[in-house]
Amino acid sequence: MQCDGSQDLPRRQRGATIRWVADVYVIRHGETEWSVTGQHTGRTDVPLTAHGEQQARKAGAVLAELRGTTVPPRLVLASPRSRAGRTAQLAGLIVDEVTEDLAEWDYGDYEGLTTEQIRESVPDWSVWTHEIPGGETAKEVGDRADAVLDRARQALDRGDVVLIGHGHFSRVLVVRWLGLDPAAGVRIGLDPAGISVLGEDRGQAQIRRLNVPPLGEI
Repeated sequence: MQCDGSQDLPRRQRGATIRWVADVYVIRHGETEWSVTGQHTGRTDVPLTAHGEQQARKAGAVLAELRGTTVPPRLVLASPRSRAGRTAQLAGLIVDEVTEDLAEWDYGDYEGLTTEQIRESVPDWSVWTHEIPGGETAKEVGDRADAVLDRARQALDRGDVVLIGHGHFSRVLVVRWLGLDPAAGVRIGLDPAGISVLGEDRGQAQIRRLNVPPLGEI
């Protein structure tokens, strides 16, 4: 993204030239007890662990380094779950809007269960390929991701956009940015408090960074 002459955009090095650019930063919330155990956490409002809070603080420092500017993001959106809002707060971000569009995949009847538990009754089950009784389909999640990304694109001509959300949904955001099917999210991994950077190169969507960990974690 380039917007020559705009004083709202950070000035960054791109190859041999300096251009006005803006990117989308996707941040997964920090660790929770359920993310440690692998339980599917959609609607349930599970708080960050102490380690998750440390991750969020460190993610804020990583975000500042990646952005390379003190100019605040143009738009910061967060999921309504407290683990996302707390991550944003500890990362030093001011949330402009809390939106259900950034909520985690609705796991319906599988809320709180691990994949191994679900596969006891549905062999080879995967959130990417199988039905979720009482929950969302991959297409429905993809449609929500598209709505979020449409808002992000509209704001990019004035500065960076930061999206704070969840594991599965953030993976869908990344692949939908590239125009891929939501189920392609199975091909990438996003760790707690990991940061991904989405941008463009000569009009083509690209992933600039994927799953950059908090400081001190690999």
